[in-house]
Amino acid sequence: MKILALDCGKYKSVFVDYQTANGPREFGKVLTRAADLHDLLVARRPDVLVLEIGPDAGWIYDMACALDIDTKVVNTNDERWQWKATRNKNDRKDALKMAQITEMGSLPTVHMPPAKVRQWRSLIGYRHGLVDRRTAVKNSIRSTFERQGQRLPSGHKAWTEAGIKQWSKEAIALSECPAEQLWRGSLHEELQQLNSVQQSIDAVEARLDELAGADARIKQLRTAPCVGPRLAELTVATIDDAHRFENGKQVGAYAGLTPRQWQSGQSCREGHISRMGNRILREVLVEVCWLGIRTNAWMKQVYEEVRRGSDKRKKIAIVAVARRLLVRLWAMLRDGTEWIEPAAPAMAALT
Repeated sequence: MKILALDCGKYKSVFVDYQTANGPREFGKVLTRAADLHDLLVARRPDVLVLEIGPDAGWIYDMACALDIDTKVVNTNDERWQWKATRNKNDRKDALKMAQITEMGSLPTVHMPPAKVRQWRSLIGYRHGLVDRRTAVKNSIRSTFERQGQRLPSGHKAWTEAGIKQWSKEAIALSECPAEQLWRGSLHEELQQLNSVQQSIDAVEARLDELAGADARIKQLRTAPCVGPRLAELTVATIDDAHRFENGKQVGAYAGLTPRQWQSGQSCREGHISRMGNRILREVLVEVCWLGIRTNAWMKQVYEEVRRGSDKRKKIAIVAVARRLLVRLWAMLRDGTEWIEPAAPAMAALT
């Protein structure tokens, strides 16, 4: 079998043309551009192409699949791909290691969804980044007022249409501000940034809502309590093919919601969650569950059972609720069913 292992760099990539069964191996470099990599694949015609997950993995994967080349993408978070004890690490050794582990049949790979799903994931992530920008601008506006001895209303009250209209009267175009009132010019600039970011968020959410309206799976997940359009689309895009998971434990581990474990002999310790997988999915799940334990009896029951009456276990408990919610959403996708509310617990169990 002929393996072509590619260690992608920003400008140049290192490859090894590897023949199994003690065959020859040849190292080389190629520019990380579509045309050059296409020519490399056509010239080498490997049986298997191996590359690490990264910014370039998507389009290289699509190009190789179009050429009918079996392509594997390495999961660099897997323990088998760690270099902790290695003193001399370079791109050539990276490429060679990929080829050798592929030959052994133990290469840790990631699931590569279709290009359409990857684009969907990117748009969801872009919206999340826009929301972070909006939060940063709002925090900057608050700080501007605080430096003048003024306080904006707490929470969302400051950002209602009436609230913004009231305190935006303090803003003056920067070119018109007197030297002792420059903060008003900064406020004017920040208001423009806030309006611009909000328009971008509205445009992105409109497109996401359009995509969601055409996907029956999202409508299906929205029958679950507290699950809105953002969590539903994020879950569907992240899981992609529900049948690729054998059980709920794999789903929880895929999202990084299961604890790390150290076991040796009679000793077995569990640590913090692994935090692998999609960070945005974990954040949204936890946020939804904090709201859900206030209104949903099932979520409240799970939370109290894990918390055991200790405030020190609040975070552990809410992560447990998030993990169980995700597993139930995955089961709905797998079975093609809507939400079935668990039997309401006795009131005594919630006190």
